[in-house]
Amino acid sequence: MAEGSTKVVVAALAGNLAIAVTKFVASALTGSAAMFSEAIHSVVDSGNQLLLLYGIRRSRRPATPEHPFGFGREVYFWSFVVAVLLFGLGAGVSLYDGWLALKNPKPVETPWVNFTVLGFAALFEGGSWLVALKEFRRTTKGMRLLSAVHRSKNPSIFVVLFEDTAALVGLLLAAAGLAAGEITGNPVYDAWASLGIGAVLAVVAALLAYESKGLLIGEAADRRVVEGIRRIVGEERRVKRTIDVLTMHMGPDDVLLNMSAEFQDELTADEVEDTVAALETRIRGQFPQVRRIFVEAEAMRLRRAATGTPAMPQAHAG
Repeated sequence: MAEGSTKVVVAALAGNLAIAVTKFVASALTGSAAMFSEAIHSVVDSGNQLLLLYGIRRSRRPATPEHPFGFGREVYFWSFVVAVLLFGLGAGVSLYDGWLALKNPKPVETPWVNFTVLGFAALFEGGSWLVALKEFRRTTKGMRLLSAVHRSKNPSIFVVLFEDTAALVGLLLAAAGLAAGEITGNPVYDAWASLGIGAVLAVVAALLAYESKGLLIGEAADRRVVEGIRRIVGEERRVKRTIDVLTMHMGPDDVLLNMSAEFQDELTADEVEDTVAALETRIRGQFPQVRRIFVEAEAMRLRRAATGTPAMPQAHAG
């Protein structure tokens, strides 16, 4: 996860830094509101990628006594921060600048500068978008895009993919606004392009915030993983039935499994422990992202409770 995520974020950061300054220069030379919105967008995106890199780095820290499950959720927190910044700074500034330009439209000077910058920006953003899309598709195995985003547990990739998509749409809106202004001689189209860019950023930010929030507060593993675990346990003849399979992502590639099962009544405590060890080996072999497994032996617990003997500790693995 870390290598692919870092590659995607670094590619996006390089592209945004390469064009942010040129957009500001073009905006200053031409007075285009849409170009200024695009410049703000690039700056916000660059800051967002730095935050994602920071979150990825912190998520790699080993577990501590205060954080026994590690720091994998750091990347979820910083992804949510990115969504808030994209909305507050990117969308907010673009909408405000577009509103000011709409109240007092001014003609755009030397428009060829803007079109040149937009062309280079599209090349850089397109390259970053292709890197993000390739990595995202590699990890989602052909699922539909929106479904894949919802199922993805690695926000650092889909955040960059959404940001780059919004950037390409924003470039298209800016170019359309500038072209319409040149053709009609009415600079109001440039202001409307800025408002359109702000609206796009607001929608993308809301989607990112929604997905990141779900991961931050705790999401179960993919349904196929849960069903696979149930199948593995169901194939074990020493298990009478599976009661609960509770999973939670502690990071993009770190799943916590808390499972309760009813074992055959005739099993001894040692045999239950051997069964649990065998299940853990099979589960980890098929789903290596399941890092921690806790198993509660229901039949043994209930039998000991009925006889008044001390309960057997839950079998678990770190």
